[in-house]
Amino acid sequence: MQYLPIFIDLKDKEVLVVGGGHIAKRKIDLLRQAHAKIQVVAEQLSSPLHTLWQTGQINWLSKQFSAEQLATVSLVVVATNDAALNQQVYQLAQQQNRLVNTVDDQAHCSFIFPSIIDRSPVQIAISSAGTAPVLTRLLREKLEALLPQHLSTMAEIAGRWRGKVKATISQLKQRRYFWETLFNHSQFQRLTQNQQVEQAEQFIAEQLQQRPAQLGEVILVGAGPGDAGLLTLKGLQAIQQADVVLYDALISPQILDLVRRDADRVLVGKRAGKPSISQTQINNLLISYAKQGKRVVRLKGGDPFVFGRGGEELQALNQANIPFSVVPGVTAAVGATAYAGIPLTHRDYAQSVTFITGHRQADGNPLAWRSLAQPHTTLVVYMGTIKASEIQTNLLAYGRRADTPVAVISQGTLAQQKTQIGTLDTLTQLAEQAEKPALLVIGEVVALQQQLQWFGQTAIYTTPITLQQKVA
Repeated sequence: MQYLPIFIDLKDKEVLVVGGGHIAKRKIDLLRQAHAKIQVVAEQLSSPLHTLWQTGQINWLSKQFSAEQLATVSLVVVATNDAALNQQVYQLAQQQNRLVNTVDDQAHCSFIFPSIIDRSPVQIAISSAGTAPVLTRLLREKLEALLPQHLSTMAEIAGRWRGKVKATISQLKQRRYFWETLFNHSQFQRLTQNQQVEQAEQFIAEQLQQRPAQLGEVILVGAGPGDAGLLTLKGLQAIQQADVVLYDALISPQILDLVRRDADRVLVGKRAGKPSISQTQINNLLISYAKQGKRVVRLKGGDPFVFGRGGEELQALNQANIPFSVVPGVTAAVGATAYAGIPLTHRDYAQSVTFITGHRQADGNPLAWRSLAQPHTTLVVYMGTIKASEIQTNLLAYGRRADTPVAVISQGTLAQQKTQIGTLDTLTQLAEQAEKPALLVIGEVVALQQQLQWFGQTAIYTTPITLQQKVA
């Protein structure tokens, strides 16, 4: 973090602006919005600034800069075309521990002006640390379009009611729940949008009087295959409102960075061949946290209902009478193959797709290999690298062609994604070479990867691959 984003109270504080042109005018307009007392040093003032001076809205302190002018000011803004003067002001301000901004000269800035979205008292500041001002302007424009104007009304009303809510709801966590529920309530949003302030405040009073006892809950959230951009909006909202997040080992650091900062994060991931927490222990943790009245998110890689044991966890919650809900995610088979350029179905080459797991309970039902070995269908195997030899042997034994294209995808959807392409008779070798965990894809559509690859590293072809006969 090159600059610490802070908000400074400049009301009735003196700010020195060195310069009297149109650039200085832009900064002065911003400082006036903060109710600062503006002292200007300039040989001459532009016409708009001259008008502000004549009407007493700024003070034209002097035509020449001197070090004594820094004695009583909180901030300094330098906006001249004289590089030597700019440097002199910066150095003297630094010596007196005054924060200084030299416009369009990052090397001579101890603070910078961000792009601002103003919904006072709600304010959002965006900065690129001075490296890409056009980019920050574009981001500001996008956020301006997204954020409703009535945010200011909501914040002003909340400010008036903050003390009453605190006096009524003593626990910090319960107060946060109250405010989150209020701000997300469609009726409160509608009243504030229509500037019906009196009715909105009456609505708060009613909600405060009628608020139910807060119950804990669990939300199963699918985090997707890795790329944080594939996390759904609803999933993002859930992890930013959670008190505690139980997450898998495969959750990317980029997604964990989106979790609310003061939420507890508990790693409960299971990795093949390594000591890990049992499923029963995970279930008990979910129940325990929920019974404490917490909002619990169970954050799972991919989709929680596709080989994610989400159903087992919900069964345990149901038996314990814990409220729950599910936010689906982009499953690994869909995300990783899309990023690899492998369509799971194609009218000419595959009219069906089957997902299986290579990791089954010891007493689990045997796989229907005869059905899985049918041509012109795509087979996707989760957690299949350890069982790759068994998968290869059974598919060949039940009639799948040895030259059927296969892919082994590691780190799917991440920048370091790696795709190995070969044929069914080389599947075991590819799986042994792959970084774990990896996804196995078997079927004619894999050959299309040569034409459709678009993301990341070029695939590694261990054997020549050709498109096989089209489906009749």
